[in-house]
Amino acid sequence: MQSLASDQIQHQAILVDYLIKLTQNCELCTLKKITWWQHCCTICQQKTFRVIHCCIMLPVMATWTCNFSKRDWDGHRAVQYRQQKSSAYEAASMGQGCLRYLLTEIAKVDCLKKADWTPLMMACTRRNLGMIQELLSHEAAHMLKNKDGWNSFHIACRKGDPAVIQHLLLANPEVWRTESKTLRTPLHTAAMHGCEEVVSILVQRCGYVPDGRDSCGVTLFMDAVRNGHIFVAKLLLEKHQASPTAADIPGAQSVHHVAVTAQEEALEFLVRDLGVDVNQTATDMQLTSLHYAAKEGHTGTIKALLTLGAGTEQKNRKSLHMACTGQHAEAVRTLLQLGLVDVVDASGTTAQQLAKKPDVLRVFECDLTSTTSGSK
Repeated sequence: MQSLASDQIQHQAILVDYLIKLTQNCELCTLKKITWWQHCCTICQQKTFRVIHCCIMLPVMATWTCNFSKRDWDGHRAVQYRQQKSSAYEAASMGQGCLRYLLTEIAKVDCLKKADWTPLMMACTRRNLGMIQELLSHEAAHMLKNKDGWNSFHIACRKGDPAVIQHLLLANPEVWRTESKTLRTPLHTAAMHGCEEVVSILVQRCGYVPDGRDSCGVTLFMDAVRNGHIFVAKLLLEKHQASPTAADIPGAQSVHHVAVTAQEEALEFLVRDLGVDVNQTATDMQLTSLHYAAKEGHTGTIKALLTLGAGTEQKNRKSLHMACTGQHAEAVRTLLQLGLVDVVDASGTTAQQLAKKPDVLRVFECDLTSTTSGSK
């Protein structure tokens, strides 16, 4: 008798596996003709949860979710709770039509998953206005924050869909009044990602202060230029009174930031169009853009800086030391070819003494050889 019951359960498990395969293949017509699936699912609940999961994740299967009982959904929700997920979260992340049913019958609209992401946040990553409207109609909270201090508006600004931004501002005109744990605003996020239309909306409709800073002192304009978004930088200059010479907490200006990120077009924009001093120093160490470029090993940026007027005189002599500190052989070679001479710094150390990698040491050996040959 016990063997018969075991065989029956095994047979039903095989049938549910067949159901899973049909679900994964989106064979909705075949599924609708099957009358025995609910009985099998009652016996094999763990496998039933996999069927539900497939229905949530696949667009064609979304409408079939209403066939499951509340007990099935409760069990599925318990499994997902242990996995730090939720049905509504997954439906929102995939942009599926079953979300309305889930919100009406089963799921909580502001359920959280690992890292404190809500369904509304996930819908914003998909730039799915219909899904966002559905969640907001069920009173999804705009201002809930994830572990980094980002709310749904931050995420929407990163994705850069103007229609989504307009709708979120319409639903809650104060949603822009938020900062991450590092004091970054949604406008920082939009400027950093080059979302020009979104930046324009935020500058016009929200009360962000010019040159608002994050916890490191980085301004909106710095975020735009160091990521190469010149059109956004121009917009901030014209519409938001941004300063191209504002400094962060260590003292670095935009001209130094673009040298670090090798944004040569932005560098030319700052120096030639805006008149920023290419030899401007930063921090207590009096570092110039040439120092920053050398430390990062950006050979092209080093050449661009020299074309724009960066001098190799006293204030930039440490460039060779910086390139050696970063162990950048090509940058060292470029600086030596441009005429920089290896001299001791304030601590009595030469750049060559900082060289550790064989290819950097070879650059100095070749330079010494060529100098000796030239003197003969």
